[in-house]
Amino acid sequence: MLTLLIFLPMLAVPVILFLPAKAHKTIRWTTVFFTAIQLALTIYLLTIYNTKTADFQFVEKYSWIPAFNVEYYLGVDGLGILMVLLTPLICFVGIFASWGISKGVKGYFILYMILNTGMMGVFCALDFFLFYVFWEVTLLPMYFLIGIWGGPRKEYAAIKFFLYTLFGSVLMLLVMLALYFSVTPHTFSIPELIKVSSTFKGTSWFLAFIGLYIAFAIKVPAFPFHTWLPDAHTEAPTAISVILAGILLKMGVYGIIRISLPILPDAAHSFALIMALIGVINIVYGALCTMAQKDLKRMIAYSSISHMGFCLLGISVVCWLGVSADSAIPALTGAVLQMFNHGCIAGMLFLIAGVIYDRAHHRDINGFGGLASRMPLYAGMTTFAFFASMGLPGLSGFISEILVFMGGFNVFTTITIISVSGVVLTAGYFLWAMQRMFLGPLNEKYKDLPDINGREMFTLVPLGLIVLFLGVYPMPAINLISESIKNLVTLVK
Repeated sequence: MLTLLIFLPMLAVPVILFLPAKAHKTIRWTTVFFTAIQLALTIYLLTIYNTKTADFQFVEKYSWIPAFNVEYYLGVDGLGILMVLLTPLICFVGIFASWGISKGVKGYFILYMILNTGMMGVFCALDFFLFYVFWEVTLLPMYFLIGIWGGPRKEYAAIKFFLYTLFGSVLMLLVMLALYFSVTPHTFSIPELIKVSSTFKGTSWFLAFIGLYIAFAIKVPAFPFHTWLPDAHTEAPTAISVILAGILLKMGVYGIIRISLPILPDAAHSFALIMALIGVINIVYGALCTMAQKDLKRMIAYSSISHMGFCLLGISVVCWLGVSADSAIPALTGAVLQMFNHGCIAGMLFLIAGVIYDRAHHRDINGFGGLASRMPLYAGMTTFAFFASMGLPGLSGFISEILVFMGGFNVFTTITIISVSGVVLTAGYFLWAMQRMFLGPLNEKYKDLPDINGREMFTLVPLGLIVLFLGVYPMPAINLISESIKNLVTLVK
């Protein structure tokens, strides 16, 4: 089942290759067809997922390179199930946001489907070697999608993204080899490495933890490794920005909770306070930088840096030595929920930025004004997405943030109080942006601007409904992850 989910997008690649280069509509609908099946299968997987156990489910395990004990080992538990759902959902929505791509359509969608396969593989892999392979598979498609189909500074943004990620990958490779050669028999199996985690103690394994942390922190992105993100987001096409914010950033957080914490818990304890400090820097510094932005897309990119800080803060609570389950479980639940909720909300925000750019051909927030009277539907959807990102009660962002605060308050009281200021700053920059874009007299330059169309609404509404549903009733998502959260808390303690 998981193999089918991972490689289904790859089945579209030979089909697209044999289609005429000018058959743009057929190419687009081919990718829609394969991604829709992948999404339907994921929803089916969700319906048969057993929420009563923390064990890996839908496991597939085959010997891949027996000489080196490398396995094709897949499985999913509560830590990854939401991301397995989010990946095809965001990719499906992203195809419709890519409808305007007219240059190199065949190449664009082939790379798009390879990227989909790589991301899905990361969230299903239980062999570190396989995890690393899928991680690398995402690198080249993203590099080309930004570098070829991006904005005016696309080459600079693509190279910066590539170099940062490659540096992190080299560190991950070194730690992976260190883990492999330190156990007998040698193995890359993540569950097997977790079983012997008590042997990974001392300075050398603390350094290994830092190496892994940097590899994943670049993807999060955590301060000070965040500088590639605003450039990549600003220059990337709309759909690729949606995928970057919705899925790719989450791979970093997922790597920390899937690999770093359970395999190197001793080092995680020593690193807890540092991670909490980095989390609060991400939240507050990211929010202050967001406030200074004039480009709508760049503003949303910096807000993502701020929001990913909540994930780091939640994880740091679990790492704190001697933390009680009453603090650790809500904090980690909030961090994992934040991965999914931010994926949906950030996806909406970047889609909204793409809508206005397609019409006005710029994203300068100060250059608009009074758009609410001309584009009421667009103004309504933007307001909804902004409110969701602020963490307004009744919308999903609130649930994940409040759980992180509940878990963090007893462990990192001062840091948590400072982090709460990020919520106020977030409200400040979003309300200020709304005022400049939608209120006041209509800028005559945009008196004929068409409102949001049906295709664009089709991309926004599903994400909006999920944000609203989980904001009012988050239990379905919490039930999916709760057993695995408890299991991870026990492993790290």
